[in-house]
Amino acid sequence: MAYLGTPIDTTNQFQSLQGKRFSGDGSTTAFTLDIAPSSVFDIEVFVENVRQDPNSAYGVSGTTLTFTGAPSSGTNNIYVIHQAKAVGTIDVPASGVVPASLASNIISGQTELAATPADTDEFLVSDAGTIKRIDFSHIKGQGKIAQVVNTTKTDTFSTTSGSYTDVTGLSAAITPSATSSKIFVILSLYISGDTQTANNFIKLVRDSTGLQESIVRIPQENQAVYRKYNVSVTDFDSPSSTSELTYKAQALTNSGTLYVNRAANTGGFSATSTATLTLMEVLA
Repeated sequence: MAYLGTPIDTTNQFQSLQGKRFSGDGSTTAFTLDIAPSSVFDIEVFVENVRQDPNSAYGVSGTTLTFTGAPSSGTNNIYVIHQAKAVGTIDVPASGVVPASLASNIISGQTELAATPADTDEFLVSDAGTIKRIDFSHIKGQGKIAQVVNTTKTDTFSTTSGSYTDVTGLSAAITPSATSSKIFVILSLYISGDTQTANNFIKLVRDSTGLQESIVRIPQENQAVYRKYNVSVTDFDSPSSTSELTYKAQALTNSGTLYVNRAANTGGFSATSTATLTLMEVLA
């Protein structure tokens, strides 16, 4: 709060405007005030309702008001107003605002921000000791991973279909936090086929939209049916959505049977592989 006149006293308080009356007797020139003004210009003095000239009619020293000539006799005919005192009483801690000055429930369920801040929401930060405000758009995690969803398939799957068929157990759902987010998709699995020269296809799909496709052609050799072939499919998808999205793997073969997580001919062994589908939301 701005104020004029006497500086705030050492008690760190503001005091209300002060006034005091005296009764002159025609001979007394010195009167005692309740508050010591810092100069004659910090008070207004009236005698018989006539304002006195601070340059010549009176002086002050501490709480003593001394007239150059004794005021006339009268009841309460002398009136002094302290102009340099502000209104109100406020105690300010020497260290400013401290934790004890704040209510314990200043942040509650009623004041909690229950959603991601808007780009124009503002935060207070200390810039080399100077408090400044900054928009959330300048500090949010751009280019960082917001969430990760992962699915692991340990059992086997097979299909003889010449049309794309969902690979059971190899799908995952994610809900982006912003329409500007990207979804980094990583699909990894092992496949095999029981027919030499067969073309086996793996497709990465978001809901009903095809994203990427990979093909494995079974070699024309006797040992081919005992082998498993690693397939890795990745995509940096831009769904422009905040709705739940489902990513999945699909498979088809143009001949024979396509197997996932096992060899076409196990040779009497039951060894299987593991397939994974990982989704990562990348903030824009």
